Amino acid sequence: MNVAVGSTNPVKIGAVERTLERFEPTVTAVTVDSGVSEQPWSVEETITGARNRARRAYRALADESDGEIPDYGVGLEGGVARFDGTDGLSLIMWAAVTDGTHTDVGSGPSLRLPDDVTSRLEAGDELGPVMDDLLETTGVAETEGAAGVLTDGLTDRTQALAEGVACAFGPFLTGYYDRE
Repeated sequence: MNVAVGSTNPVKIGAVERTLERFEPTVTAVTVDSGVSEQPWSVEETITGARNRARRAYRALADESDGEIPDYGVGLEGGVARFDGTDGLSLIMWAAVTDGTHTDVGSGPSLRLPDDVTSRLEAGDELGPVMDDLLETTGVAETEGAAGVLTDGLTDRTQALAEGVACAFGPFLTGYYDRE
């Protein structure tokens, strides 16, 4: 299985590799623009970013290879959103998968962000740098991520994104979905 991932972030690449491990994939990181803001602020914007990344990674790898078209393009996007019936602002993660014809999406878990983080995001900051500032670290988005920090390691960013990848791949790997 040849897979193009629309990111060079090692956590996103790791999420794809972990999810597809049994298929022994060749995973190629491709730098693409998500086409959405650095900090997506809704489910719709986050899904759009994931879809754009998947489609653009697929096309980019197909264009630069010697006639070998990837089997799939994968895009992963983290964002924030408010949900009816819940308090505060939530971290969300979405994945998209394309085979060049069809594109499907799946979500990872969501978790409520602390109020002080929400305030900083509402002031225009991006989640990764806010978390780095609070933790006095650099690159938390390329390690355990906010998901790992805010769950005390019960999950981490790789695992959370991997769940979205698994859900987005379902329609491509099972016979339960109509494909025309």
